[in-house]
Amino acid sequence: MKFLPYWLVAIVAILLDQITKWAILAKFEYMERMNIIPNLFDLTLVYNPGAAFSFLANHSGWQKYFFIVLAFVISAWLARAIVKGEFGRWGNWAAACIIGGALGNVIDRFVHGKVVDFLLVYYENWYYPAFNVADSFICVGAALLVIDGIKQAKKAKQAG
Repeated sequence: MKFLPYWLVAIVAILLDQITKWAILAKFEYMERMNIIPNLFDLTLVYNPGAAFSFLANHSGWQKYFFIVLAFVISAWLARAIVKGEFGRWGNWAAACIIGGALGNVIDRFVHGKVVDFLLVYYENWYYPAFNVADSFICVGAALLVIDGIKQAKKAKQAG
């Protein structure tokens, strides 16, 4: 029961990610865009066979398996760290967010062979690469992990 809230966050991340992707796939054609906030935010449908910022996207397909294995390894390491108490409170929440986001994108790689992205932020001619809910959970988790690391370092410094 002690770790249940963290596993629930990971499950919610996966569910929110998959539900939103299902909705986009049901309504959009590839590369179709719908403006939500003029000159700032659109919904679109694009695919990413690589990782963040389409890293390794132009390779022959081996990267799909590499990113699946990497997501499982990182998720297992983070889950173990939660259970072993290696993080502070913020680090546990961070790990749960990262696990949920990573596994949400793994589901895409199994089902579609690539990750479904649909959130597009831009301003005039500047575009941030399209992303999804799983990516958002991973980014929030990464930020929380940094905060936790700073807090834990301060605690260690004060104790020592």
